[in-house]
Amino acid sequence: MAEKKIIVVDDDESIRKTFFLMLKKQYRVFLAKDSEEALREFKNGKFDLIIADLKLPGLSGLEMIARFREMGFRGEAILISAHPDCVSVEELSRFGIGYFFSKPLDFQSLTRSIEYLLQPQEATA
Repeated sequence: MAEKKIIVVDDDESIRKTFFLMLKKQYRVFLAKDSEEALREFKNGKFDLIIADLKLPGLSGLEMIARFREMGFRGEAILISAHPDCVSVEELSRFGIGYFFSKPLDFQSLTRSIEYLLQPQEATA
C-alpha cells in the first residue's frame, strides 16, 4: 500500500517540526513555511492531506486551500489557527475543510483526526 502524503503549512517553524516528528513514522510529511512554497510542492506531487495555518504570509490558509482545489486537489484538509474567530463554519464547508483546530493544539485529538481522515475507506456493498 502506498504511503500517504501530508503537507503541513505553517509559518511557525516549531509547529512544522512538531508535526514532522509526530507524523513521520506513519506518513510522508512535507513542510512549507508559506502558501507559495506549498503550491510549489503541490506541483511536484500529489498529497492526501493538507494541514494549514489560517494566518500565513501571502495567501491565507483558506485562500491557499481554495487554490489547491482549483488545481484539482480532492483530498482532505485541516485548518489550524490561533484566531478561531476569524473563520466561519460556512467558509470551512465551502472550501471542503473537514476539521478546524485552535492553537494551542491538542496533538492527541489532531492525531486521531488525521488517522481517521487517512484510513483506507472500506467499500460498501
